[in-house]
Amino acid sequence: MRNLRKAGSFCGQRGGILAVLIMLLALPLPATEHGPHIREEFDDLRNWKPLLFPKIPNYTLYSVESDGASHYLKAESSASSSGLIFAEQFDVYRYPKIRWRWKVDNVYTGKQVNKARAKEGDDYPIRIYIIFRYDPERADPLQRLTYAAAKHRYGEYPPHSALNYVWASNLSFESTMTNPYSPRSKMIFLQMGDEHRGRWIEESVNVLADYRRAFGENPPATAGLAIMNDSDDTGQSSVSYIEFIEIYR
Repeated sequence: MRNLRKAGSFCGQRGGILAVLIMLLALPLPATEHGPHIREEFDDLRNWKPLLFPKIPNYTLYSVESDGASHYLKAESSASSSGLIFAEQFDVYRYPKIRWRWKVDNVYTGKQVNKARAKEGDDYPIRIYIIFRYDPERADPLQRLTYAAAKHRYGEYPPHSALNYVWASNLSFESTMTNPYSPRSKMIFLQMGDEHRGRWIEESVNVLADYRRAFGENPPATAGLAIMNDSDDTGQSSVSYIEFIEIYR
């Protein structure tokens, strides 16, 4: 896959598209004293922007489904890839925790899914990205030059780094690893295999703690949120769901 997983590297077409979209996101809304800073319940998709890749002929289909009073996001891929980007950013130091419920109807099979360290194995039925905005004030001189060149090319700074919270198809031998497309993108495997297939699973993570553990440093303050179901490398199909996403203190 050559997609959001390139969030830490702007080399390649998809990384450039992602950089432009991420930097065009709106600033966060003011927070209330009580309750979550952001809670997305997928009543519709007006808070999300599509991320489409020009060299990928088939796009993942995202829609809103309902079950009585409840709504949820449905993601359907078939040898396809595309994502959704949330139209707000947030401060990970003020709101470091994220909670959501997700479900998969199936996972991928075959030898490719055991190649998590290889590009051809970078397909997952569902993943949630936290994409961190580049901060020139925290950059060293070489980074400033590199990112300035990227900004000149794409019109905006590319992202600094990313965390990928993943439902993996195989039983990985480790819970965290570097994405095969970029050292600035880390994979955190929350669910692995099909043991919980067809069941709603609630996840709760601390983005700040996970970033420090994965990268060994503090993240930039501003982050964005994205979702993807991709299967263009395996050539298989999957259906997955997210009921809500909540960002809070």
